[in-house]
Amino acid sequence: MKNVAVLALFLAVSIGGGFFMGISNPPGAWYAGLNQPWFQPPNWLFGPAWTILYVCIGFAGWRVWRAGLKPALLLWTLQMAFNLSWSLVFFGLHFILAGLLVLIGMLAAILAFITVTWRGDRPAALLFLPYAAWVSFAGLLNGAIWWLN
Repeated sequence: MKNVAVLALFLAVSIGGGFFMGISNPPGAWYAGLNQPWFQPPNWLFGPAWTILYVCIGFAGWRVWRAGLKPALLLWTLQMAFNLSWSLVFFGLHFILAGLLVLIGMLAAILAFITVTWRGDRPAALLFLPYAAWVSFAGLLNGAIWWLN
């Protein structure tokens, strides 16, 4: 029963935290007025993509907690802090370059998590691969928006 409760907690932090930051810092008119790169995905794609990623993030965190992988759990917490701060920095404060720096820190923490868990809990590492790909793309998008504006 404890495992289920902790899994629910990890999912609540990742999904709930992401949802809360998203509704607290919506893109709004400011973002709509920015010059966008040609590869900007449609807005409807971000919600489903992040929901799937947050489920993967929550499961990966639970797995490393269950396996007792403290360095991985620390990296999970660090990437989550970067993740949850990005919306505030980029959409809330309108700091485009600072948002890019947050994404770079997030990607570094994600890649470190994958590296640390690759031998200790490969499924947790694999759950982070799509996340690493998406954050890499988000960094490219964030960088392009900074360059164009």
